[in-house]
Amino acid sequence: MARVTLQTIADRVGVSRMTVSNAFSRPDQLSTQLRDRILTAAEELGYAGPDPSARALARGTTGAVGVLLTDSLGYAFTDEVATTFLGAIAEELAPTGLALTLLLATDQGPMIPARDVPMDGAFVYSCDMESTAVEWLKRRKLPLVFVDQVPASGIPSINIDDRSGARAAAQHLVDLGHRRVDIITENISGECGIVEDPVGVAKNHVIEQRLRGWFDALHAAGIEPTVVQEGHSNESPGSESAHLLLDAENRPTAILCFSDVIAYGVVQTAHSLDLSVPDDLSVVGFDDNPLAKRMRPALTTVRQDVAAKGHAAAAALTSAIARSRSGSTTGGRARHVLLPTELIVRGSTAKPR
Repeated sequence: MARVTLQTIADRVGVSRMTVSNAFSRPDQLSTQLRDRILTAAEELGYAGPDPSARALARGTTGAVGVLLTDSLGYAFTDEVATTFLGAIAEELAPTGLALTLLLATDQGPMIPARDVPMDGAFVYSCDMESTAVEWLKRRKLPLVFVDQVPASGIPSINIDDRSGARAAAQHLVDLGHRRVDIITENISGECGIVEDPVGVAKNHVIEQRLRGWFDALHAAGIEPTVVQEGHSNESPGSESAHLLLDAENRPTAILCFSDVIAYGVVQTAHSLDLSVPDDLSVVGFDDNPLAKRMRPALTTVRQDVAAKGHAAAAALTSAIARSRSGSTTGGRARHVLLPTELIVRGSTAKPR
């Protein structure tokens, strides 16, 4: 059977080859009736449409943007903060026709490395800046947007005011009268355990900023917290770290957690040890993950507008891609957006006994 081409369809319908091409790639150029006739003829002839790779080569665009993640692929589908962020990006990108491609900052697993994935631009989302994947994206000179990263010259960035949010959370506990306050942070390096110089060894911008915010308020009140980092055990997040703190003879009266997911594990561990939250232990999270409202008691936390972060990041990247396609070297300095946070006080915090 002869290969079906655009010309084959054009001959069947009695139009030019360009008109058939427009029916697939520029439908706004044709009437609805004419486009339907062309697509019907194509279907009858068994033609699925122009080859996407060839079309991308002709246009000089792939129609895809990458999202570089620092952790496992499962994180993108199971963490409600991450899914909200990615959903907001997808919603903002929908009118542009750009699709999302998930990338890992490590070379583990079957995923194609960031070096090789065809894409028009990428988001670098809360990654270790020493990652080889980040370096490859820079070397490819792709339009980039940093999200939850240290702002860099010439690259748009979207951040949450993590330091102010963490400071407000710690100050809330100080104002309640707590003087034995400890911290559980995201993994900095190695296994679960006490970290002597957490700010100094933190490779993640968000971890560093939240630590600085907690220390701002606690050190001003003369409180020297014990900082425990999460490990990569089979236990639920926060559980192993909570046991390390709550099994100690001089256990804390309050714990500040890097995330609401970790806070959930801390509350569950406290309950398993017959400790009442908040009577025996106050717990504060971060993010205002939907999980925070479902917990019992409901979790005191720091709210960040994850959807606004996603929309702002997508808008910044589409603008950067448009400038790149046009060859524009103007557009002013890259914008560095800092979105506010808000302390949300719920039932998981109270005055110490």
